[in-house]
Amino acid sequence: MKNLIRRRDFIKTATAGSISLGLVNKSLLVNNIAGYQSSGRVGIIGLDTSHSIAFSRVLNDPAAGPEFGGYKVVAAYPKGSNDIKSSVDRIPGYTEDVKKLGVEIVNSIDELLEKVDVVLLETNDGRRHLEQALQVMKTGKRMFIDKPIAASLPDTLAIFEMAKHYNVPVFSSSSLRYITGAKEIAEGSIGKVLGADTYSPATIEKTHPDLFWYGVHGVETLFTIMGTGCKSVVRNFTTDTDFVVGTWSDNRIGTFRGIRSGRSNYGGTVFGEKEITVLGKYGGYNPLLIEIIKFFQTGIVPVSPEETTEIFAFMAAAEVSKQNSGSIVHLEDVIQGAKEQARIIVSNLK
Repeated sequence: MKNLIRRRDFIKTATAGSISLGLVNKSLLVNNIAGYQSSGRVGIIGLDTSHSIAFSRVLNDPAAGPEFGGYKVVAAYPKGSNDIKSSVDRIPGYTEDVKKLGVEIVNSIDELLEKVDVVLLETNDGRRHLEQALQVMKTGKRMFIDKPIAASLPDTLAIFEMAKHYNVPVFSSSSLRYITGAKEIAEGSIGKVLGADTYSPATIEKTHPDLFWYGVHGVETLFTIMGTGCKSVVRNFTTDTDFVVGTWSDNRIGTFRGIRSGRSNYGGTVFGEKEITVLGKYGGYNPLLIEIIKFFQTGIVPVSPEETTEIFAFMAAAEVSKQNSGSIVHLEDVIQGAKEQARIIVSNLK
């Protein structure tokens, strides 16, 4: 059909500007669980995001509850993006903020890894994540990678493939996965989910595919509700708004609205067998941080690599759709094209 993007057009678009590598098998789950860690020393990579400060304040609070398992942030490596001004400008102030919380500032990731048991990879710039994550994975330390897991789909695949190679568990998630009501709905509180419309801010950063930078929040909410199985995407883009329609393999439809003008917020409407419901308010970082600590303790990932891969394939497909005037883009083509690109560099990393 005229509006179906041809595969060679996708590969040309998908390879442009990517810095990455990787081959990932159909099953991406990491099997290594090295035992239960009741407490531990946390290291942070990247002090160019407010998430680093928020996590440090909670974990280093003397009154932190048992749900945080006695984990404390003991060291941080500040860098960070090299060239995204909004990120670079934060580093000096955020460095001083974490120092006041008793966190030691170190000069390299290697130095950090000598002092910690687990890692929060917080660098705001997804282009640096593969390089930085690889240093951590080589040590076998459990690691949470904050959004976006990477700045391209090939990098996303490469991170999970290298995690398999080093037999170490990693996971990534937006805190919007834990928006009020999402968990209960995903577990069947309104019966089978027949469709969902979610929304979030969708600020664009020129160094990343459009939705990877901030729209990922609302897209993660959509997949939390709908589950995996999206087969195609169509994107309608304007300066102020994104509207992305995903069709799932069972013909359910889920949409994401990205907001760049007027009042901005997070939320959505979910259409179920038993009722139609509206998602509750965003509850901040603590629900995500609790899941991160459980992961540090057990090595069991709360979000599968398959689901994270599909979330980023959805956003990569939306980017291709935009560049092709709103054409239908199939996720299978997106993933296969990214694998072709990823194979070469992963083979060089191993």
